[in-house]
Amino acid sequence: MLGSKRSHRSARLARREQPLTVHHLNQLLLVCSLVLLIAVAAVRISSRSGLPSLLVYLGIGIAMGQDGVGDIHFNNAELTQVIGYAALVVILTEGGLGTKWKEIRPALPAASSMALTGVAVSVGVTAAGAHWLIGLEWRQALIIGAVVSSTDAAAVFSVLRKIPLPARVTGVLEAESGFNDAPVVILVVAFSTAGPVEHWYALLGEIALELAIGAAIGIAVGWLGSWGLRHVALPASGLYPIAVMAIAVTAYAAGALAHGSGFLAVYLASMVLGNAKLPHWPATRGFADGLGWIAQIGMFVLLGLLVTPHDLGDDIWPALLIGLVLTMVARPLSVVISLAPFRVPWQEQALMSWAGLRGAVPIILATIPMVNGVEDSRRIFNIVFVLVIAYTLVQGPTLPWLARKLHLDTSAGQAADLGIESAPLERLRGHLLSVAIPSGSKMHGVETNELRLPAGAAVTLVVREGKSFVPLPTTVLRRGDELLVVTTDPVRDAAEARLRAVGQGGKLAGWLGTGAPDDRSGR
Repeated sequence: MLGSKRSHRSARLARREQPLTVHHLNQLLLVCSLVLLIAVAAVRISSRSGLPSLLVYLGIGIAMGQDGVGDIHFNNAELTQVIGYAALVVILTEGGLGTKWKEIRPALPAASSMALTGVAVSVGVTAAGAHWLIGLEWRQALIIGAVVSSTDAAAVFSVLRKIPLPARVTGVLEAESGFNDAPVVILVVAFSTAGPVEHWYALLGEIALELAIGAAIGIAVGWLGSWGLRHVALPASGLYPIAVMAIAVTAYAAGALAHGSGFLAVYLASMVLGNAKLPHWPATRGFADGLGWIAQIGMFVLLGLLVTPHDLGDDIWPALLIGLVLTMVARPLSVVISLAPFRVPWQEQALMSWAGLRGAVPIILATIPMVNGVEDSRRIFNIVFVLVIAYTLVQGPTLPWLARKLHLDTSAGQAADLGIESAPLERLRGHLLSVAIPSGSKMHGVETNELRLPAGAAVTLVVREGKSFVPLPTTVLRRGDELLVVTTDPVRDAAEARLRAVGQGGKLAGWLGTGAPDDRSGR
C-alpha cells in the first residue's frame, strides 16, 4: 500500500516537472483565443442591453472557474492584484487619451473635490453603515468603505461615452474616475497594514504628497513625450501607438518609484498626450482602444476565476445592504458636499450621484487585504464582489433613462466631429492632414474656397466614392468625402482648428461665433 502511494506521488511529481512544450503552448493559445473571441462576441450583448461589459467578462471567468464548466481552481490573490494593476494602467491610459481638455478643463475643480472630499465622505458614511448595520469591526468596515468609494474608470468610460451628456457632467465624472483611484489605493493600503491607524492628519499629508508627486511627474512626462513625438518623425506609422503607450507606462513607473501616485501620473500623462495633436492620431487611438479592451477582458476574467460562487451565499444580504447605503446615502451625500461651492444644478448632481459606477477597480482593491493577511479578508472580497455585480446591474442600464428624465440628454442637434489624421513631412517641414467628413458634419455643402484655410494650407485632393480628383475652388464638399490637406508646420494647428470649426458650424463658422479658430482641444 505504501509503495502504491509512493508510485502515485512520483507520477504526480513527474507530470508536474514536465517542461512546457510546443503542444502545451498551442493548447494555451487555443484557450486564450477562444476566450477572447467569446468576449468580443459578448460585447455585442452588453452594448445592446446597456450593461457594462465587465459583467459579461466576469461571467466568463466564473464559468471557467471551479464552480463552472471549466473547473479551473485559481486562488492567487497576489497575482490577481499585480495583473489588475497592470490592466488598470492600460485602461487609465486609454481613458486619458480619449479625454478632451476642452471638456475637462472647466470640470477640474469639481472633479478634484469629488475625488478628495467626496471620497472622504463616502468612506466615512459607508464604513459607519457596515459597522452599525452589519456588525463588522471598524478595520474591516473602513476597508470596505474605502474599496467601494472608488468609481471604476473602465465602467465610467465605457458607459458615459455612449450617452450624450452635457460636457460638464461628462468631464466631472471622467476626471473623477481618473483621479479618485490614487487616494483610495493609499487609504486601502493604510487600513490593511498591521496595527492601528494613527495620526489621521499624517495620512492626509501623505495622500496630498503622493498626489502632488504623481501629478507633477505625469504632466512632465506627458509634455516631454508629446514634444518629442511632434518633432521627431518615426520611420513607420505603427511606431507612434507603441511610443505613446510606452510614454504612458513610463509615467506610471516613474510616479510609483518616486513614491507618488502612479495611477494619477499615467492618467495625466495620457491626457496631455491625447490633447497634443500627435501624428497618426486615429491609429494611436485605435491601438489604445484595442489594448484597453484586452486589459478589461483579461482583468475581469481573472477576477471571475478568483471568486468562489458557492461561498457567496452568506454575504449576499450584507453586500446588498452596504450597497444600498453607498448608493442611496453615501454617494449622493458626497456629491452634494463636494459640489456645494460650484453651484451645480440639482439635475446634474442627481445624475452624478447615480453615475458613480463601480467595476473591477473595487474588486482589485479588495485583494489588498487578502495579500496582507487581514482578518476576514475573504469575506471582504466576497461582499465587494456581490455589491459591484448587483448595483452595476441596476445603475448601468438605467443611466440613459435617467438622463432623459432629467432632460440632460444632448443627442439632438449635435454636429458630428471630423476625423482628422496627421502625418508629418519632416524634410518638407509640413504636415499632410487626412480629413474624413462624417454624415452629421456641417461641412456638407461647403465649397472648398469657403473653408477659408490660413495661408500655407490647401486642399490638394478629394476622394469621393472611391475616386480621387483635384478640387476646384468651387468644388462642393459632400458627406463621406475624404480630403487631403497639406499645411506648413506653423499653420498646422490653425488649419486643423478651422476645419473643425467649419465641420461644427458650417461655412459661417467664426462669423457667428461658432468654432473659434484658436480652439485646439479637438482631435
